[in-house]
Amino acid sequence: MEIKKAEYIASAVYPEQYPEEKLPEIAMLGRSNVGKSSLINSLSNRKNLARTSSQPGKTRLINFYKMDYSWYLVDLPGYGYAKVSKDSRDDWKKMIEKYLANDPENKFCFQLVDIRHEPSVLDKQMNGWLEEKGFPYIVIATKLDKISRGAREKQLSLISKTLGVERERIFPFSSQTKEGKEAILSLLGEVLGIEEAEAETENSKKEA
Repeated sequence: MEIKKAEYIASAVYPEQYPEEKLPEIAMLGRSNVGKSSLINSLSNRKNLARTSSQPGKTRLINFYKMDYSWYLVDLPGYGYAKVSKDSRDDWKKMIEKYLANDPENKFCFQLVDIRHEPSVLDKQMNGWLEEKGFPYIVIATKLDKISRGAREKQLSLISKTLGVERERIFPFSSQTKEGKEAILSLLGEVLGIEEAEAETENSKKEA
């Protein structure tokens, strides 16, 4: 699968500000500075579609990006940033939960964690919440280029054990080297039914 068209659509706080067009949504969840914006830019082949920042906590809205006119990538505020007030963190939590509760059957979630570290208490809480609510999801272990090849499986096993998630559902990824990008795009194609549709189109052409 390849994303050929990507565009920013809207930023929102409340459900009435979400895009009116109902399309499948891939929601990005993770701690501040875990690399959500970098993943969006990499998947969409756009350098600055989603703004990246060296300062955690900059994403304070829900940002919607339309992909190939047929689905949304949705960047949610990073959770757990300590240098903002508790009220702000609580507001972000409510914003995220309200978004996920809105039209939940139309959503698939990507939970991002930093491969270099054991998942935090907040990572575990978010994962438990996804499990409790029954959201389909995978875990993406970002910053793959920041550790040695020899340490990869050890860290992925640690993430799997800490979150209680099967190793097959954890996708390592580097926004710098693009390693892991094709595997994530392939999964997206399956989740969205795009690869199946493309295969049917190709078969129809051959039969004609």
